[in-house]
Parts: sequence; C-alpha cells; structure tokens
Amino acid sequence: MTQALAIPMNLSAGSLDAYIASVSSAPALTAEQERELARRLRDDNDLEAARTLVLSHMRYVIHIARSYSGYGLALPDLIQEGSIGLMKAVKRFDPEVGVRLVSYAVHWIKSEIHEYVIKNWRIVKIATTKAQRKLFFNLRKQKKNLSWLNENEADAIAQDLGVDKSAVYEMEKRLSNFDMAFDGHQDDNTDSDELVHTPATFVTKEEHDPARLIENLSEKSHHERQLHSALNRLDERSRNILAERWLSDKKSTLHELADKYEVSAERIRQLEKNAMNRVKQELLEFNPA
Repeated sequence: MTQALAIPMNLSAGSLDAYIASVSSAPALTAEQERELARRLRDDNDLEAARTLVLSHMRYVIHIARSYSGYGLALPDLIQEGSIGLMKAVKRFDPEVGVRLVSYAVHWIKSEIHEYVIKNWRIVKIATTKAQRKLFFNLRKQKKNLSWLNENEADAIAQDLGVDKSAVYEMEKRLSNFDMAFDGHQDDNTDSDELVHTPATFVTKEEHDPARLIENLSEKSHHERQLHSALNRLDERSRNILAERWLSDKKSTLHELADKYEVSAERIRQLEKNAMNRVKQELLEFNPA
C-alpha cells in the first residue's frame, strides 16, 4: 500500500518545511466524504481514495510527531513513522462504525511512533514489557521535580498507571542512565595512568575469548594425536617406560622400573632417553620448521 500510494516517506531536514506546507494545504474532508472514500477503498480497493484519506490526515501525524520532539529524535523520522501508522489505520478503517478516521487513527499513529522512540532512544532497548512502555512515556510527566522519587510519589505513580511500584523504581533508574561509547575517548594529553573507564577497559583477557578457547582446544587435540602416533611407533617396553615415567598420575621411579623389567636403573634411564629422542624426532617430522 505504501509504494502504491507514492507518498514521500524519506524526509530530509531541508525538505521538511516544504513537506509540511504541502500536506497542510490538503483540504480537510467532511464526514460523508471520508465515509465514501473509505467505502471505495474497502469495496473496490481504490488506491486513489486511500491516498486522499492519508494526505488529508497527514496534518494530524505532524502534530502528534511534534509532541515527541523531547526525546531527541529527528522530527522527519517521527513523521515518517507516524505516516506508517496512519496508512495502517486507513487500511483497517471501517466506515460503517460511525467514528471519524482521525479518532481511529490516533492509536495507530502513536503506536508506530512509540515503537520507533523505544528502539532508537537508546542503544539498548529500554522498555520491552507493556508496563515498561507505559512508564517510559508517562514517568517523566508524572514526576514533579528532577530528584529521585520518594515512596509516596512512587506509590501514587504506580496506582495511576496500574503498575507495580518496583517497576516504577526500575524505570526511573533506566531513564537516569545514559549510553557510553564502548572504547570512549582519550585526549593525547591524557596520562596513560588516567585512562577513561569505559566498557572496553573491562573486557576479559584474550585467553577467555570463545574463539581463542576453541582454537587452543583444537590445537591441543591435534598435538595429542601427534604424540599418540609417535608413541605407537616405539617398541612396547619403551612406550610403557615413557607412559609410567611421564603420563601416569603416579609416576614410577627409575628403580621401580628397573625391578619391573629386571635391568639396572641406568639401563632404564638410557631407554627413557632414547625413547624421548625418538618421540621428539617424530614430532619434528609432523611439524617441520
């Protein structure tokens, strides 16, 4: 419907005044004209009738969008989102109910603007539940001053809006916070010992990075496979000597192995040394420099 109506939706600051003047010049419709156009849209899918309904009500979109200028968002963007809500209202409007389109459309216009404000007011979404959304748009108006709410004020606001008092306190804390750049900004004159504390300064060390952990685990597994392959190329006695001397939880002494294989401790030491050299040579062949 948006594309078919060919209504300008990309508003720049330079064209905003001209756009407002243009839509404000569109004639207002009588109740009968409005119902007739709505019937044509409903019964015949008349997009020209829909376009006329939308353009004749854009002045209300602009008026509503201006009431949200206190959130620091660009007015053209607010008007654009409100226009989407108006189009949805026009599409769903039933001329036989007996209400004017503007009364029906206000909910849709505000709904789209609310969603846009919540998504873009902060980097992190500040309101997700119905109670949080209600508090987001009403708490600042309900507060009588800039200080923190006392218990009586919080009770009154919670009762007026039909939410829990804990939700009031939580939203007050959220509204008092502000976004912070991840890596912040440091002047050239700032001492290295006086770094600005930003989220980047609290990032965990590289060894705790999931990608690095997986990489290290894969490398460790690869080296273990190479070691087992090298050990398997040794004769059984040499392999067992290395296993009992280096790979067992309770490592055997040279004299214990000498008694086991009925040779001298010096002979066990020689066998161990020769086996270690052979394993090292095998590993070098797996991983040439």
